Amino acid sequence: MPRKSEGRQRIEIVRITKQSSSSVAFSKRRFGIFKKASELCTLCGVQIAIIVLSRNGKKVYSFGDPGVEAIVNRFLERSPDPPMSRTSQFMEHLRNANIQELYTQLTNMLGQLESEKKAGEELHKIRKESEENYWWDAPIQDLELAELEQLKMAMLELKEFAQKQAERPMAEAFGST
Repeated sequence: MPRKSEGRQRIEIVRITKQSSSSVAFSKRRFGIFKKASELCTLCGVQIAIIVLSRNGKKVYSFGDPGVEAIVNRFLERSPDPPMSRTSQFMEHLRNANIQELYTQLTNMLGQLESEKKAGEELHKIRKESEENYWWDAPIQDLELAELEQLKMAMLELKEFAQKQAERPMAEAFGST
């Protein structure tokens, strides 16, 4: 089924000359900027002030967290950060606690990783040592008669097992088990 619309399209960024279109775009974009600023304040705990003048300069729109005046005054006076509100203090304490918990988890995981590496090295060393004890890995000319007989029996068993495994997919394909 064909689409009824083309969906969202990129628009070229140029000045909108038509007054009504310009007003609509201004309202939508202003709302979007204020919404993003609010999200930024909430997610990052920052203080933001945005002041927007309409095209004709008659209307002023503003957004601020905690307030436009407080932030503008702080900016103009170059004063240090105001004392934190109880909510901000709580959020900072919570953030620090989460960071500390994550750091503890990271430290524990790094310790586990190190112990796993040591265990892996030990297993590798044990495997290397035990491989030296497998007589069947030695060259055939170095084996004695009893060992050769054992090797022959093991190879016959392996051959029989391999034949059964090879016949199994064919039997399944033809419906018999």
